[in-house]
Amino acid sequence: MENYTMEGRTYRYYGQEAPLYPFGYGLSYTTFRYRDLVLSPPVLPVCANLSVSVVLENTGLRDSEEVVQLYLRWEQSSVPVPHWQLVAFRRVAVLAGREAKLSFQVLAEQRAVWAQDWRLEPGTFTLFAGGQQPGQKTRAPSEVLSARFSVTGTARPLRGC
Repeated sequence: MENYTMEGRTYRYYGQEAPLYPFGYGLSYTTFRYRDLVLSPPVLPVCANLSVSVVLENTGLRDSEEVVQLYLRWEQSSVPVPHWQLVAFRRVAVLAGREAKLSFQVLAEQRAVWAQDWRLEPGTFTLFAGGQQPGQKTRAPSEVLSARFSVTGTARPLRGC
């Protein structure tokens, strides 16, 4: 075997066809609302980490748990990359009618791409936060928020940071 690319071999690299049961698929006994997605800083140097916060509100009548998922999308890259990549998740219990503010760190190495070695590249990225993958169709309502951030500087090997 000489072709080691993942193109067409895993759902992260498929075309427009969505997987039958994507990560995070499922039903809930309540409803949740996401709001106030904040990325800090919105412009960061190539080797810096990104801080993320989001508010999760249980708008239903039952206490429940939600798996909050963060996905990263490269808007442009010098090499093929997934449509989006899971970079963080957390199971959170929220009482009915209450809310929780969650904080995450997206590490620089999670933005690295493979180009004969792991490299960090400048550019524009989109971060998604919600109870499912971006664009996923489900019977249970779930929101996915998105925000863009930029990485400045010159491309460099990950080990150079």
